[in-house]
Amino acid sequence: MDDATDAPLAATDEERRRIINRLKRLEGQIRGLQTMIESGKDCEAVLTQIMAAKSALNQVGLHIIGHSMKTCLVDDGVTDRDELIDEAIKVFLKYSSCVQ
Repeated sequence: MDDATDAPLAATDEERRRIINRLKRLEGQIRGLQTMIESGKDCEAVLTQIMAAKSALNQVGLHIIGHSMKTCLVDDGVTDRDELIDEAIKVFLKYSSCVQ
């Protein structure tokens, strides 16, 4: 079986729009961080915004994992329930290992 994380995101147009909108908001947050640093904002304010941006990116990742578990893994043609669960856990653990 192919690695599910290598599969394209088989999202509906509405789902893609939601993900893109989240990423655009995150892009704005990153630009805001650049402005904060350029203007010499204090470290605590900058770090607070970094944490918010990191959290927003993690939420996008978790959203995609949830979508993957609902659609992509099921669409892989896996008929063995244990194999499907193992693949879902593998995808989740791979992503969650970088989320802190």
